[in-house]
Amino acid sequence: MMRRAITRMLCLALVAFAAPVAHAQQQPPLQDKPFAEHKIVLQLSDNDPKKQGLVISVANNLIKNYDPDKIAVEIVAFGPGIELLKPDNPNRTRVESLVAQGVRVDICLNTVDTIERETGKRPEYIPAATPVQVGVAQILRLTENGYTLVRP
Repeated sequence: MMRRAITRMLCLALVAFAAPVAHAQQQPPLQDKPFAEHKIVLQLSDNDPKKQGLVISVANNLIKNYDPDKIAVEIVAFGPGIELLKPDNPNRTRVESLVAQGVRVDICLNTVDTIERETGKRPEYIPAATPVQVGVAQILRLTENGYTLVRP
């Protein structure tokens, strides 16, 4: 009887510890810049070409102003903001240039899934984009880890 109770408690403990580990593995890692003194997350949530250009300019200016090893810049696009990451966007080359310089660009898969449900077709996005399940959750996670949120 006692052995059965102990076995049940151990099983429950394993389940309790396994769930957070499984959830943590689904999240993309934070940007790997251990010596970054400045961490910025740029939010892009609307499909305004001027706003897209502004987000790109802000990221570019930050990269030029700071030592690349001393700054971490991440752009999170969700909702209509994912238009920036479509293959036919006029800013594609600029986005890919930022990624080549160490800027991470995230695309919200919830938005992609919603568009697919509504249109019957999954939208394409550039390979330089890093998929995250929930864009807003990624922003929250980053801010909880020392990033400053900027919404140009």
